[in-house]
Amino acid sequence: MEVCYQLPVLPLDRPVPKHVLSRRGAISFSSSSSLFGAPDPRQLSQRRGAISYDSSDQTALYIRMLDVRVRSQVGFEPERGSSHPYLCIDFRTLHTRLGCGSASASSAPERRVHRLLSFQRYLHSSRLLRGIPQQIPLHLLDGDYTGQARCMLEKVGTWNFDIFLFDRLTNGNSLITLTFHLLNQYGLVELFQLDMVKLWRFLVMVQEDYHSDNPYHNAVHAADVTQAMYCYLREPMLAKSLTSCDILLGILAAATHDLDHPGVNQPFLIKTDHYLTTLYRNTSVLENHHWKSAVGLLRETGLFSHLPAEDRMNMERELGSLILATDISRQNDYLSRFRLHLDQDNLCLSNASHRHFILQMALKCADICNPCRPWELSKQWSEKVTEEFFQQGDIEKKHKLEVSPLCDREANTVGNIQMGFMTYVAEPLFAEWARFSDTRLSQTMLGHMGLNKASWGGLQQEQTSVSEEAEPSTAGTNTLNSAAAIARRDSNTATGGTSSIEIPQGSRES
Repeated sequence: MEVCYQLPVLPLDRPVPKHVLSRRGAISFSSSSSLFGAPDPRQLSQRRGAISYDSSDQTALYIRMLDVRVRSQVGFEPERGSSHPYLCIDFRTLHTRLGCGSASASSAPERRVHRLLSFQRYLHSSRLLRGIPQQIPLHLLDGDYTGQARCMLEKVGTWNFDIFLFDRLTNGNSLITLTFHLLNQYGLVELFQLDMVKLWRFLVMVQEDYHSDNPYHNAVHAADVTQAMYCYLREPMLAKSLTSCDILLGILAAATHDLDHPGVNQPFLIKTDHYLTTLYRNTSVLENHHWKSAVGLLRETGLFSHLPAEDRMNMERELGSLILATDISRQNDYLSRFRLHLDQDNLCLSNASHRHFILQMALKCADICNPCRPWELSKQWSEKVTEEFFQQGDIEKKHKLEVSPLCDREANTVGNIQMGFMTYVAEPLFAEWARFSDTRLSQTMLGHMGLNKASWGGLQQEQTSVSEEAEPSTAGTNTLNSAAAIARRDSNTATGGTSSIEIPQGSRES
């Protein structure tokens, strides 16, 4: 058996020794190992993985499987896809189930759970079918990195939270780590009696279904929106009024609001006659897909299976209502309604429908809060979203389609796109949010947006001045070259000769 970091081999039928629990670690293994005590190595998956342990639980270890988990004989169903969940297993129960696995298999039919094929999973499966090896990251981090990530989580409520740094410190698992932390911090896991294995599996599958090759609509964006949503949930107007169910829905909606985003917008799906446009009748196509994908993962993992059926349906419906509110094409409808409530001063947060509407507005703000972040963070997000626009425009040009607005890299720049977005979309929304919640955070966001807009304006002026300076010099150079060519031509004509400069290389006859 291969051992990482020279850690001791732990007997799995007894509590972990105290001298081992003083630090976390991992043991790697292969499926041919007798570590599990299985009579036949073929009962285990033919992939490598790792076992880690934590001082919080002395009777359970954690298995991290790479690509394929333990087979159904051990009590877990085989899955298609490339998730990397942590499964908490009591190994004393595991040995018992392994011993009676053959008897139970004959009496009860095997139950298989077929995973829903999202865009991302379809891509993974097609790669495997084509024989393209899939790179699977190892989620083993040095203690210094995990320590720094833990320190950052202590300040997760600050507006200058650097989600890019946090994603690096968590080895690309920012969405899982952040969402899990927030649910624990609010005590929602205990309050709703959420199964830890199901919850972790759900979060892993959510992160997987975000397309990592999207410059903007990826899991890091979802983690950033979740962090912003947490900041809004802590605002006094909301903190004293929201129920635990509201908070749970708000966090889950933020984490899943762009689930399985293909990296193109709705007009692109319509002009390419994508099946989703037919399914959702060209109305909030992507948002409906995000919602249905999230519901599919909730049902697949059984995260809310212990709740009454009526409660589950209500939570799924309200989750969809929150996600559908992020449709940017309906921005004016929500903004007009929000402005009318504020003008009439009739928002009553003891009313469930009013609380839900405020959650919708909070999620809308969190979704487009990038212009309100500090310049160092805002600039990175602006460049990423613009690159995603431009990539769509390149695809449209390649297939002779009409290029969507803002997607032509030759006609647009990051600066002018961002200044237009701030002027016509972000500023009106955050101005009304500041009317509703006039706090230090609201003023900070408006201040950052003003500074960022001025910074983009300055960059635009610099680029304009540089281009204007380059044009006269280019024109002067072209004039001099033309004059020299005319002078040479006149000289050659007068002498009756032929200049070698006028004959391109390779055109001389030998």
